[in-house]
Amino acid sequence: MSEIDQSQAPLLDHLIELRRRLLFSVVAILIAFGACYAVAEHIFSFLVQPLIRAGQGKVVFTQIFEAFFVQVKVAFFAAMMISFPVIANQMWQFVAPGLYRKERQALLPFLLATPVLFTAGAALAYYVTIPVALRFLLGFQGNYGGIQQEALPAVGNYLSFVMQFLFAFGIAFLLPVLLMLLERAGIITRQGLKDFRRYSVVAAFAISAVLTPPDIGSQFLLAIPLMLLYEVAIIGIWFTERKRAQTAEAEPAE
Repeated sequence: MSEIDQSQAPLLDHLIELRRRLLFSVVAILIAFGACYAVAEHIFSFLVQPLIRAGQGKVVFTQIFEAFFVQVKVAFFAAMMISFPVIANQMWQFVAPGLYRKERQALLPFLLATPVLFTAGAALAYYVTIPVALRFLLGFQGNYGGIQQEALPAVGNYLSFVMQFLFAFGIAFLLPVLLMLLERAGIITRQGLKDFRRYSVVAAFAISAVLTPPDIGSQFLLAIPLMLLYEVAIIGIWFTERKRAQTAEAEPAE
């Protein structure tokens, strides 16, 4: 019983600390949500620019409450983006005390690279891929067999379309971080990634086919960065292996 009693206090402390970090994260999201909801129309105006540049100057809502829920979704989407650094910082502060100094030094660059890579992927989607996809999809307007086809995108459907692209590309760009963390954990190796290279090309196009519209242009715009990021991960693992080897050689001499 004494051993159980001694183990309960640290566990309780960890749970209290976890609750405190989660509370900070939720407060950050709520504050960001309130601020973003006040300017939700401007945020949506930014998100709808690719549609306007593709030649579609009108969106509709088919349900009386759809426009309101779109503003809520826009505000929550923007709030998650804005509050992500706070959430990541709270996660880091919860995990870091339980790590050795070398482990903290190894994980910190990955934590810092995550928002940068996610933003880069989302930017590629917004400025390049979404306009290409919209031009392809809106190209089906016209007269077909005496029937006039006209695109009238629903505001909720368009927002879901844009958010899917932004999240898909943002998460896809985290591939180097994921692979390098798996290598640090001993689950994969650099040689294994090199051997899997030919299959990674097929996997990149398969992922692109699922996450993008059926036009070949959009699929290439995701598949090619995925293949490049795969190579970046291999190079990054090579650098970290060299650094670990140099550290291991220097330790006995200290």
